[in-house]
Amino acid sequence: MENLTYNSLTLQLESLSIFSYSPYLAFFFLLFSYVFIIVANVGIASLIIVNKSLHQPMYLLFCNLPFNDVLGNSIMLPRLLSDVLRPPADRLISYYECVVQAFTIHIFGTACHMVLMIMAFDRYVAICNPLRYSVIMTNRMVLKLTVSAWGTAFVLVGILLGLTIRLNRCRTLITSPYCDNAALFRLSCESVVINNIYGLTFTVVLFTASIGSIVLTYTKITAVCLISKSKTFNSKALKTCSTHLVVYLVMLFSGVSIITLHRFPQYSDYRKLCSIFFHIVPSSLNPIIYGLQSTEIKKLFSRLKNKQLLS
Repeated sequence: MENLTYNSLTLQLESLSIFSYSPYLAFFFLLFSYVFIIVANVGIASLIIVNKSLHQPMYLLFCNLPFNDVLGNSIMLPRLLSDVLRPPADRLISYYECVVQAFTIHIFGTACHMVLMIMAFDRYVAICNPLRYSVIMTNRMVLKLTVSAWGTAFVLVGILLGLTIRLNRCRTLITSPYCDNAALFRLSCESVVINNIYGLTFTVVLFTASIGSIVLTYTKITAVCLISKSKTFNSKALKTCSTHLVVYLVMLFSGVSIITLHRFPQYSDYRKLCSIFFHIVPSSLNPIIYGLQSTEIKKLFSRLKNKQLLS
C-alpha cells in the first residue's frame, strides 16, 4: 500500500466539522462573502483607476490591496465553496493544484504586510516631510515601492514552497480545508527541520519588519503632530493615518490569531475557521474602511450621486 500512496498526485482535503453541521448555511455565507469581496474591491480599484483626481500615491499604492484580496480569495473561496457541499471522501485535489493554492495563499498574507509597510512610508513622507512629498513620491517611486513589495513576497514565499516541494511524500491527507505550506510538508516522512527553521525565521522577520516599521513610522508621525499647533494639519493627519492603521490592525489581529491557535491542537477547528476569516474579514473591510474614511472618495461618491439625481 505504501507504494500506492508514495508521492501520490491526488490528495484529500480534511473537512471542517463546523461546516458539516450546516453545509448550506456555510455555503451561502462563503458565497456572499466572495461576491462582496470581488464587487467591493474591484469597484473601489476601478474608481481609483478611472478618476484622475484619485491618481495620488496613497490611492495608487492602496490599489495593491484590492488586487491582492481578489487574487487570494479567488484561489481559495471557489474551491472551498465546491468542497463544502461534498462528502469528505470526495474532497480531492491534485498535488500541483495544491501547491499553486498554497503559494497564492502565502503570497496573499505576505503581500498584505509588504503593501501596508510601503503605504506607511507614504504616510510618513506626506506628514513628516510635506514640502518634499511631490518630489519623493513620484510615479517612479510608487512603481519601485510596488515592485519591491511584490518582489520580496514572491522571493520569500518561493523559497518557502521550494523547500517543501523537494520533499518526498508518504501521506495524502491535507489537515486543513485548503492547502498551505505547513499542511504540505506534513505529508512528508522525511526530516522537515529545515522547513521549520525557515518557516519560523520567515514569520519572525516578516512580523518584526512589519510591526517595527509601523511603530517607527507612527511614532515619528505622532511626534510631528504633537509639535505642530495646527488643528487642521493634525486632523488631516489623524484621518489618513487612522484609516491605514485600522486596516493594518485588522490584518495583524487575524494573522496573530492563527499563529496563536497553532499552539493549541485541541482547538484545530477554530484555527482552521480563523484561517478562513483571515482571508474574508480584512478583504471585506479594506474597501469599506478606505471608502468611508477617505475624504476624496466620499466627495467623488457625492458628485456621482448628484449627477445621477440631476439626470
